[in-house]
Amino acid sequence: MYKIPISLFLVLVAINASAQPTKKHDLQFDSLAIVWDEAIPLGNATVGALIWKNGEKLRFSLDRADIWDMRPMAGLHRREFSYKWVQEQVEKKDYKPVQQYFDAPYDKEPAPSKIPAGALEFDFAGKNKVKSVHLSLDKALCEVQWEDGLTLKTFVHATEPVGWFKFENVKTDINPQLIAPKYEGKLSGGEVNSLVGDDLARLGYKQGTVNRQGNSIIYKQEGWGGFKYEITVQWKKIGTGTIEGVWSISSQYPDKKLNPVSSSLVKTTISHGFEKDFVSHANWWKKFWNQSAIHVPDPVIEKQWYLEQYKFGSAARRGAPPISLQAVWTADNGRIPPWKGDFHHDLNTQLSYWPSYSGNHLEEGLGYFDHLDENLANYKRYTKMYFGVDGLAVPGVTTLDGTEMGGWIQYSLSPTVSSWLAHHYYLQWRYSMDTNFLKNRAYPWVKEVCSFLEKITVKDENGQRKLPISSSPEIKDNSLEAWFPQNTNYELALMKFSFGAGAELALELGLVAESDHWKEILSQFGDYAITENEELMFAPNLPYQESHRHFSHMMAIHPLGLIKWEDGEKSQAIIKNTIALLDKVGPDYWCGYSYAWLANMKARAKDGEGAAKDLSIFAKAFVLPNSFHVNGDQTKSGLSKFTYRPFTLEGNFAFAAGLQEMLLQSYAGFIEIMPAVPETWKNIAFEKLRAEGAFLISAKKENGQISEVKIESEKDGIATLKLPFKKYQTLSARLVTVNVSEDGYVELKCKAGGSVILKATN
Repeated sequence: MYKIPISLFLVLVAINASAQPTKKHDLQFDSLAIVWDEAIPLGNATVGALIWKNGEKLRFSLDRADIWDMRPMAGLHRREFSYKWVQEQVEKKDYKPVQQYFDAPYDKEPAPSKIPAGALEFDFAGKNKVKSVHLSLDKALCEVQWEDGLTLKTFVHATEPVGWFKFENVKTDINPQLIAPKYEGKLSGGEVNSLVGDDLARLGYKQGTVNRQGNSIIYKQEGWGGFKYEITVQWKKIGTGTIEGVWSISSQYPDKKLNPVSSSLVKTTISHGFEKDFVSHANWWKKFWNQSAIHVPDPVIEKQWYLEQYKFGSAARRGAPPISLQAVWTADNGRIPPWKGDFHHDLNTQLSYWPSYSGNHLEEGLGYFDHLDENLANYKRYTKMYFGVDGLAVPGVTTLDGTEMGGWIQYSLSPTVSSWLAHHYYLQWRYSMDTNFLKNRAYPWVKEVCSFLEKITVKDENGQRKLPISSSPEIKDNSLEAWFPQNTNYELALMKFSFGAGAELALELGLVAESDHWKEILSQFGDYAITENEELMFAPNLPYQESHRHFSHMMAIHPLGLIKWEDGEKSQAIIKNTIALLDKVGPDYWCGYSYAWLANMKARAKDGEGAAKDLSIFAKAFVLPNSFHVNGDQTKSGLSKFTYRPFTLEGNFAFAAGLQEMLLQSYAGFIEIMPAVPETWKNIAFEKLRAEGAFLISAKKENGQISEVKIESEKDGIATLKLPFKKYQTLSARLVTVNVSEDGYVELKCKAGGSVILKATN
């Protein structure tokens, strides 16, 4: 009788019983971090906190996602603000005015920008020493223990804009101090640019007021244009030696719907008590963790995946702004955050939502689309103003309400930003099969994008459709040489995707004439620029020959999936050779997200060893001890010449998507189980990863062989499964008809709510 190894048995029992992370996935330290970006992160997408030690004081850096200085970017909206004017300057080779008008203000001006909220501090100077710091991922709870027995439990509530703290074994009074950002005072001096962040005092605010009354503190701050925010903290003794407290942050914009004020929220919340609120908080997280689970034999990669899921649950939620560069963990260093903490749609927001689809977190991902749809009128204003046509373009760098901010205009004012966003609408539809989303959100977005692209493109001397000028972020930075007279592979791929998706979605809705029209436009685009060695180029006259962080020339491979491994030898050669060239030129100017993105591409190329290697490099060299991605190589071992540490989140979430891509793929029209895992990964299990078609997939690999696959169907549909075993039996089938094929595939006709389990047989 075959016996399952006890280690694997325990893994399989755990995954079938519960999808919660275990203690080995938690963050555990023997001291508090002494810098803000290594702090313990807590959040719920609206408010967040970082727990660390500032000098001798325990510090909670507090943040709220919608605390923004929304002033228009100075000097941006001038007479020259138009795509046509830029085209003229490029053709005249007089590019300095473009840089001066559109690019320079982003670095020189302090706002618009995300701004920090404030902090709480507790003075324990010289009293005792920290013994342990623990973040429990399953309950999103931070616990700190001191050597004298003092303990702290703190969490940001999963669904309410409040944070709790509870001190036990308190021997002396604990008096929180509410620390306001220094909006007034002497400027710190030194270099000012979008990377290091400007001084907060340059915003020109009058310093807010901090009022303390008994066991309550309220800080009120007014920002630009009548914007106001408020922080309230209140605490009380619970019996002997126990103190409970609540904090909250509220924001108010003129002429906007009023938000509940923090003082009222805190007053109501503290009456609930810590334990009662913790129960509802923990229940939300239990449901979140039960959405999916992964177990792989590489402990570093597995732990990093769970940490990414935790941060995604802390930063993505409906009813809150989408994930910006730092989400609810704005820099607490007296400065404006790197790159103004804004919404970068040239890569950053897109990579941040990659894991939501196969990771089975579509509900949390809807916050992304809520934001985009809410700002649709603003995007259309920008489209008409800058491009001079109707339809839909989205700025590549925006404020909280979607207003353009300038910056390197090859991406900040690119005509294909809305196309990359359209890809996310497409994925949300394909993974959910939500017909209401398709009809009311996905196709209307894609249609407006296609309408815009049809108007903005022209035909060249060969009758092929092209942009008047094209770019590939962030190739050649923001120089004249960054513009190309023919379509770059980046923009060509995005335009091809848009019209292809437009045709597909229109047909799905029965709009045959519209579908045919988009197909006709799609047929007018040429082929990708490829070298004699079958390597994708940046543009027809620019091969990939310099290390660069943004793999924009490879968009057709991933994420768009227009060049598929499954299409045969020619596509496989392009994919293999392009990736090989990337590795050959090397990672001198890669960021952490580059490794995470490349892992996704190698997974698409069925290269499990390569994908795992790049994920491992990311986890070991490009994240801080608290798991934050910091762009540069922290080991300084030659993995990148960037060794700096600005914190942004997109690399974290692209990492999670990379592991999911190794374990499950469905983009090519069929479901493939563990298509790109290393040979050494003998024992693997995952539960409820999501495939296109609204199917939930669970699978096990034992002693190097996939042993079992379970498929659950949320909607009526047909799932085509590439069989991962030669012989199998159907253990159970409910509302599913199994049709055997002779070519290594099986067709599963599923009704909503149906499920089937296939098990390998000898």
